[in-house]
Amino acid sequence: MNFSSARQYFYQEIKQPDECIDLAKAALYIAQEEYPDLDVEEYLNALDTMAREAEERLPQERYPLRVIQSLNQYFYDDLGFAGNKKDYYDPRNSFFNEVIDRRLGIPITLSLVYLEVARRIDFPMVGIGMPGHFLIRPDLPEMEIFVDTFNGGGVMFLQDCQQRLTQIYQQPVPMQPEFFATVTHQQFLARMLTNLKDIYLRRQELEKALAAVERILLLFPSATLELRDRGLLCYNLGRFSQAASDLETYLVQAPNANDAPVIRRLLTQLGRK
Repeated sequence: MNFSSARQYFYQEIKQPDECIDLAKAALYIAQEEYPDLDVEEYLNALDTMAREAEERLPQERYPLRVIQSLNQYFYDDLGFAGNKKDYYDPRNSFFNEVIDRRLGIPITLSLVYLEVARRIDFPMVGIGMPGHFLIRPDLPEMEIFVDTFNGGGVMFLQDCQQRLTQIYQQPVPMQPEFFATVTHQQFLARMLTNLKDIYLRRQELEKALAAVERILLLFPSATLELRDRGLLCYNLGRFSQAASDLETYLVQAPNANDAPVIRRLLTQLGRK
């Protein structure tokens, strides 16, 4: 599998209506750019196997909290999945194949394992993109319980979420309904890619950061800040015509942005008016 085929498969997957996007497949296509020999079917089969094993452990009375308890026991006690607190910014935590193999991940990738197995046992759950922390919850009306996959599947209520936000930001954060909005499949994948982008920027691996930005733009072509970042990365990688094109578009879309003067200076250096 070469780089461009993995990108093509990713593009085909995400161009479907949002609810039809297979998150596991799309996440594996993201990983395939890093791991060209990755066999997507092998990992989808691994998820099927996990779902069969989880199903066997389910209680007869399928009350949501009991199902969650049973899934937690299976994931965290039997299989040994865990949040990688020692090396949170290891890129392997963001690649779905590595998370399944190593049983270590960050909130969003551990959530993906949980969501995919839950979906296969007819216990649909959804992602919740709370600021600074990713949670999941059962997709049931009036069901305001959240599962923290990074911390052993801990069950959280709204008050716990409030405390977690205060902890993360080290000051009281007013609760907003959008903090608990369900993320779409496209938003889920963009958040995974944003994590990768940030990791590679920290490590100064600009080509890999650019690859993450390019895929975010496949998901959201008009994402203004991603367009700017693609321009800046191309500039730093010496791809000046692409850089100029992206940075000009950025200024058209955000002429009054705080960084507009800096971008204009860069464009002048690139010989653009």
